[in-house]
Amino acid sequence: MKIAQIAPIAESVPPRLYGGTERIVSYLTEELVRQGHDVTLFASGDSTTAAELVPITETALRLNPLIVDAIPHHMILLDEVARRAHEFDVLHFHIDLLHAPLTRSFANKTLTTLHGRLDLPDLQPFYRRFSDMPLVSISDHQRQPMPPVNWAGTVYHGLPRDLLPATLEAKGDYLAFLGRISPEKRPDRAIEIAARSGMPLRIAAKVDKADQTYWDEMIAPMIAANPNVEFIGEIDEHQKAEFLGKARALLFPIDWPEPFGLVMIEAMACGTPVIAFRCGSVPEVIDEGVSGYIVTDVDEAVQAVQRLNALDRAAVRTAFEARFSVERMAQDYVKIYKSLHRGYLDGLDVDRLVEADPTLESEA
Repeated sequence: MKIAQIAPIAESVPPRLYGGTERIVSYLTEELVRQGHDVTLFASGDSTTAAELVPITETALRLNPLIVDAIPHHMILLDEVARRAHEFDVLHFHIDLLHAPLTRSFANKTLTTLHGRLDLPDLQPFYRRFSDMPLVSISDHQRQPMPPVNWAGTVYHGLPRDLLPATLEAKGDYLAFLGRISPEKRPDRAIEIAARSGMPLRIAAKVDKADQTYWDEMIAPMIAANPNVEFIGEIDEHQKAEFLGKARALLFPIDWPEPFGLVMIEAMACGTPVIAFRCGSVPEVIDEGVSGYIVTDVDEAVQAVQRLNALDRAAVRTAFEARFSVERMAQDYVKIYKSLHRGYLDGLDVDRLVEADPTLESEA
């Protein structure tokens, strides 16, 4: 199939540091190419891919100090995609909602994966207006706040099997927190859990400008008051394998409707169990008592830390391979792509098209 992947341009694909959506776009794109599909990636110019790269900007926007307004660059992205839309069997968008008005005329050969939270009130009127857009959720729970829309499926994220090697013995004897410093991620809970468990905690996370006050007033003082807590900052993919692999467990003490939680399966790939709060997608991702423990409060989390020896790290890795490989993710998407493509051809004058291009006959 001829497939377009349209990525956010705030980060490169894959991202240099933090960037869950761009990371998934990268894994999916490379696996689709490996499986023999003709893939074109619309992304920032500093992206790296085996697909055809259409560079929209010279570098990713977030790390470019010269960028003042991101909107003009996104308009260029949309214009370039619209200009080439006729070339593709399917156009797969990962930019939430920006493209909806532009793609109305060919919406039935588009797919949009929604990577973020959907419980924000401003989204309701939008998705009621564009209810015909084929959408993919990244967990079933993510769908709950939405009005009736055109769901094409739920596709869980997946990782390359060799990306993060399993570490079957936790040599670091610490708990890990990985991701972003923000109120909904609850690093304050992670610090409390570690302190009450008597375990060291290592925090590898970025601090966005929007969360700087939360860091300054809440988290930085807590770290300063707890000598068993070490703040590392953002880490890259190579550092992640060691950081997660050596940890006794990943703490995922979220307090929001997490759409998926990529870091959970990254930890599982390393053989590292996850202690996660029962929010959002967590019960869909974690197999209780196998890949980790699902808790409802800090007390239960502290108790879960004491039960980590009951978990088999090899079984954690096996759970990852069974459910969250990139091969499975790509196969799930290809099934949806083919369904969309058949439906798109059904809506066209196929006899006329086949007469012009006989190769379309097998698709029709």
